[in-house]
Amino acid sequence: MKFDLNLVTASLAEMPDRVDQARSAGYDGLFVAETRQDPFSALAIAGSRVNDIDLGSSIALAFTRSPMTTAVASWELHRPHGRFILGLGSQVRKHIERRYSCAYDPPLPRLREYVAAVRHIWGAFQGVHPLDFQGEFFTLDFLPDVVNPGPIEHPEPEIYLASLGPLMYRTAGAVADGAFVHPLHTVDYLRDVAEPAIAEGLAVQAKDRERFALSVTVFTVIGTGESADRMRESVRSQLAFYSSTPTYRRVLEHAGWDGVGERLQGLVRAGRHAEIAAEVPDDMLDEFCIVAETWPEAADVARARYAGVADRISFYNPPAPGQALR
Repeated sequence: MKFDLNLVTASLAEMPDRVDQARSAGYDGLFVAETRQDPFSALAIAGSRVNDIDLGSSIALAFTRSPMTTAVASWELHRPHGRFILGLGSQVRKHIERRYSCAYDPPLPRLREYVAAVRHIWGAFQGVHPLDFQGEFFTLDFLPDVVNPGPIEHPEPEIYLASLGPLMYRTAGAVADGAFVHPLHTVDYLRDVAEPAIAEGLAVQAKDRERFALSVTVFTVIGTGESADRMRESVRSQLAFYSSTPTYRRVLEHAGWDGVGERLQGLVRAGRHAEIAAEVPDDMLDEFCIVAETWPEAADVARARYAGVADRISFYNPPAPGQALR
C-alpha cells in the first residue's frame, strides 16, 4: 500500500516546500487537485525537483480542456522520469457549464471517449500511428512534426478516474488504470459497490485487478485536546457539506445515514447553511474518518482498515510541512 501527499490547494510558491515534505515524510507520491489552481503548473515545479516519487493530478478536469492539451501536459510531465499519473474527473454540470462554459452531456460517454482520445494522441506522439481520432465528441487528425512532442522512453502514463457511483467505477475499470475514491465513503461501500463494478469494467479490457489501482482519500482527525477538537469540527463541517448534496446520497444510504442526508439537504434548501454541521452526529463522523493521536498512528490505522481494498492512501487534510507521516 502506497501513501500519497494529496494537496487540495497548492500555490506555486509553496510547491518546493511541499516536495521536500513529501520526500522527508516518506510519501510514495505527490498529487495536486484542480480547485483554485492548475494542477499541471504546480506539478511542473514538483517535477523539476524530484525524481523518486510519483506525481499526479487528483484530479484534473477533463471537459474544460481539449484532449490534446491534456495529452501534451501529461506527456511532458511524464517524459523525465516516467512517474506521472493523469487523474481525470468529469466534475458536475454546474461547474462545467456555468463556471467554464464547456459541454458536459453526456458525461460518461464523453469521459470514456476523452480517455480514448488522450491515449490515441500519446500513441501518435510515440510514433505508433498517425493522429486520426474520429469520435462522437472529439475529432483529432492534424499533427505536423513541428508541434509533435515526439516519443519518450517510458510506457505511457497511467490514467485514474474520479469515481463515486457504480457506473463511474465500471467506467474506470473499463478504460482506466485506477480510480480515485472520494473521501465520503466507507470500506463496506468500496467492497459492496465499487469492487464489483470495477470487476465488470476490468472484464471489458481483460485486465486483472492487480493491474488496477484504487486510490482512497480519507478524512482524518489527528491530535489530542483542543487541537483535535478543532480538527474534528472542521471535518464535521466538511462531512455536512458533502452529505447535503444529492450526489453522495447513495453512499449515505449504504451506510445507514440517509436520514441525516435528507435533513441536511432540507436545511440547505431553506438557506440555513450555518446549521448543517450540527446535524452530523459523532458516530457518523467516526465512521467516515480515521481518528488518531499522531500521523504515524493514522497511517497504521489506514493500513489496517483498507488492507485488501486500497492500493494508495491519501489524507484529505494532510500533515503540514514538518510533520512526519511515518
